[in-house]
Amino acid sequence: MAGLGPDPALIPYLYGVAVLMTAAAALTDARSGHIPNWLTLPPIVIGPLVHGMTGGLSGLLGSLLGLVVCGAVPLLMFWRGGMAGGDVKLFGAIAAVCGLDVGLESQFLSFVVAGIYALGRLAWQGKLLQTLGNSVALGLNPILPQRFRRTISPELLHSLRLGGAIFAGTLIAVYGRLQAFFLLGS
Repeated sequence: MAGLGPDPALIPYLYGVAVLMTAAAALTDARSGHIPNWLTLPPIVIGPLVHGMTGGLSGLLGSLLGLVVCGAVPLLMFWRGGMAGGDVKLFGAIAAVCGLDVGLESQFLSFVVAGIYALGRLAWQGKLLQTLGNSVALGLNPILPQRFRRTISPELLHSLRLGGAIFAGTLIAVYGRLQAFFLLGS
């Protein structure tokens, strides 16, 4: 899989693009609750083209593989109503620009950051235990007999904007990789 990664000469620039892109997405998401297409679609198109021009067919395929793999789970979550479309495109854009490894790492770290933030916010609001109970009930509902299923009212469900968490997760992933890149030279 080493041949499918980005050209080493481009790594600092690609990572810089990813950080700037996710920072802009975090700002727009915080202000409007929306991550605009003008921010996510160009990297999804340009990323594979740049990788194809610098790394040939393997560069192009690596970028496209990252886009598909890192977009698959968020897309499924979007279809199930658990994530916004801008978040899905942002995860895909990160992978299209930085490759599969960084895409997966930033996605994982983004979900960790979002989880920690959500638990902290719910604890601060005094709703943590109630929300955890609702989560257990929602998870058990499909396997319980109809008479034991619990209905969760929509006002008890909480949503979370992921733009800031995606920025933080990408920043952590990129920082760690850039440290290794500059210290080890690869």
